[in-house]
Amino acid sequence: MSHSAPSPLTIGPRGPLAGHVRVPGDKSISHRSLMLSALAVGESRVEGLLEGEDVLATAAAMRAMGADIERGTDGVWRIHGVGVGGLLQPAGALEMGNSGTSTRLLMGLIASHAITATFTGDASLSKRPMGRVIEPLARMGADITASPGGRLPLMLRGIVPAVPIEYTLPVASAQVKSAILLAGLNTPGITRVIEPVATRDHSERMLAGFGAELTVEDSTAGRVISIRGEAELKPQNITVPGDPSSAAFWMVAASIVPGSDVTIENVGLNPTRAGLVTALRLMGADIVEQDARTVGGEPVADLRVRHAALSAIEVPAELAPSMIDEYPALFVAAAYAEGTTIARGAEELRVKESDRIAAMAAALGANGVTCEEYEDGMAVTGTGGDPIPGGGTVETHLDHRIAMSMAVAALAARRPITLDDAGPVATSYPTFFATLDALIGEPAPA
Repeated sequence: MSHSAPSPLTIGPRGPLAGHVRVPGDKSISHRSLMLSALAVGESRVEGLLEGEDVLATAAAMRAMGADIERGTDGVWRIHGVGVGGLLQPAGALEMGNSGTSTRLLMGLIASHAITATFTGDASLSKRPMGRVIEPLARMGADITASPGGRLPLMLRGIVPAVPIEYTLPVASAQVKSAILLAGLNTPGITRVIEPVATRDHSERMLAGFGAELTVEDSTAGRVISIRGEAELKPQNITVPGDPSSAAFWMVAASIVPGSDVTIENVGLNPTRAGLVTALRLMGADIVEQDARTVGGEPVADLRVRHAALSAIEVPAELAPSMIDEYPALFVAAAYAEGTTIARGAEELRVKESDRIAAMAAALGANGVTCEEYEDGMAVTGTGGDPIPGGGTVETHLDHRIAMSMAVAALAARRPITLDDAGPVATSYPTFFATLDALIGEPAPA
């Protein structure tokens, strides 16, 4: 899972993008579908699962704890679960690769089981703080020994019965919320999470779909999510919608490359994930929703995106939770807009696969874009639609979104841009560069 041998890649300006593209399955939903299917009794079927390294790390971990998980030749994943409370002691360490979602959510699952697990990860994941998950899970009774700074590798000893808690999220984090709810599945009584700022709600939707007794209520303190423990989950058939975080790259690419006209099919438009669409439209992007529908409880549509002149905006801070993974792509759009785009309220970017504020400021700056870095965001001064200078080398920091965002930036640059390592793209979008070639309609230059 770790990218020990860097794969440098140079990408030059390319012609307009045109055609239809279907992006990989939503990563957040893919992780959760494997975990909850593994806790149901009986066979669940999952279509459209994202088969990137992050999700495969989740599949491997659930297999190590007793679930029978197989991918059929038809592309459908079949999972025979062990039931809530039925996870088995893994024989070895759980290798999480680059996946923070796998790590934090699985910590929650294991916290209320009588097993001990060691979590390890690659160099990038091992720098990411786990303290925000450790604190509430320790309150529930789990014994967690982490590396200095609350980082991987760490050992977690679960407990049965765990203690139900009421926990107010100190930061907006769907991963922390989900970890607590998953721990609550095998905890007697009612576990509550209060989120002052709403975050993506895939866990709530899917837990309810699998039959967990879960309620969501609004209060003066925020959204209150309550789950009754010792649940019995029923197997499901799940169709995973396209990942809006992967669609983001094609939305931005089509917007900045003159003459482009791209339709992105089957994109999940859960309101807690659609912030980038809102932000790009505020900038003047031409994004039209077609064939809006509901699939497995999630809103889905095809998005037709055509090149448009973009104008700088002050990105509404309240959009941050619904587009936190899409800021690197947004910063690229801002680099081609007229004026200076200001994005604040996104301090969470500092603790993603890389420090995405610093990484994107450095990447854009190395390619002639004027940026001002804030503790909680960035200001990007755009070209008004002209090519950015390009010609620089991007340090990707083992971060797939930095790599893909700067690959998109190169498409309309004056000179080629070099990625120091394109390998991390495989964690979420293994076919990204092949899809780019297909949309351009010509092979990449040698």
